Amino acid sequence: MSAVRQLRANGARPVTEPARGRRHRWLPPQHGAWAMLLLPYVAAVGVTGPRWPHLPVLGVGLAGYLFSYYALLAVKTGRADRVRPQLLVYGAATALLGAPVLLARPAVLGYVPLYAALLAVNVGHARRRRERALLNDLASVGQSLLMVFVVATVAEVPPVDLVGVAAAVGAYLVGTVLYVKTMIRERGSARYRWASLAYHLVALAVAVTAGWGPAVAAVFALLLIRAGVLPGRRLTPLRVGLIEMVGTLLVLAAVVTRWA
Repeated sequence: MSAVRQLRANGARPVTEPARGRRHRWLPPQHGAWAMLLLPYVAAVGVTGPRWPHLPVLGVGLAGYLFSYYALLAVKTGRADRVRPQLLVYGAATALLGAPVLLARPAVLGYVPLYAALLAVNVGHARRRRERALLNDLASVGQSLLMVFVVATVAEVPPVDLVGVAAAVGAYLVGTVLYVKTMIRERGSARYRWASLAYHLVALAVAVTAGWGPAVAAVFALLLIRAGVLPGRRLTPLRVGLIEMVGTLLVLAAVVTRWA
């Protein structure tokens, strides 16, 4: 008999179970996704400078992520009725926040086809219940990177001016996907460990040769060290997340310093 069932048999209820259920009902238990959402946005705004439409753009990004999470959950389970309240609330929030952005900068509609194509990858993996597949994660990274160009378009800055920002941030996020897999879900996989290490070596070489600047190159050197040293050590998911939070902040500072 599980601990939960034992407590119920004794007339007690676990304190954390209801609270956790309520939280997960409205907030996905994917803490790393927030960094993936916010880093491209904050880096791009730091480079272009803030404009008033950037605020609803942030709201669209957050509400849209929440809507897509529960929509993909409905695809996976085939039970849209279970997440109908979330779909209605987050769908309405996305539409309401997106309206002023479209009125102010209708050019952002140009990113919809590419976003839809990347989202289709997520839908396909959700149907097959393979959300943890590498390709699915990379599609999510691609969606988050589109925010760099949306921010540029909203600021009326040529999107090509932020290609370096998107490349540096994207290089970091892809590396994080590989590294975190070596620390948690693929902890015992030598193949993933070598792939992560090789990727970080290439990313550092690109940072040095592509003119991303000494600060960005130094951060990627640190990321390479962590990809080589930490896998195999039994760090809790919380510690892995805290280390990545530091990495995210270092990448943000270096990117904004280089391109602002």
